[in-house]
Amino acid sequence: MEGKETLYMREPEVGISDKYALTIKEAAVYFGIGEKKLRSIANEVDEISFHLGTRLLFKRELMEKYLNKVSSV
Repeated sequence: MEGKETLYMREPEVGISDKYALTIKEAAVYFGIGEKKLRSIANEVDEISFHLGTRLLFKRELMEKYLNKVSSV
């Protein structure tokens, strides 16, 4: 099969700071907060997270605004 090349489309790599929503693991790394505490925050503040199937996602910008407003987590 000489001369044939198979080209695969790669999904573009998007940095965590450019994503709209973060998984629980990404949010823990990005914000420096433990997963257990993030789940607690998600239960308390509805607008900063949502479920995609069974997956919990955090709206990055809203989470940043929330953390800027609170004095402790």
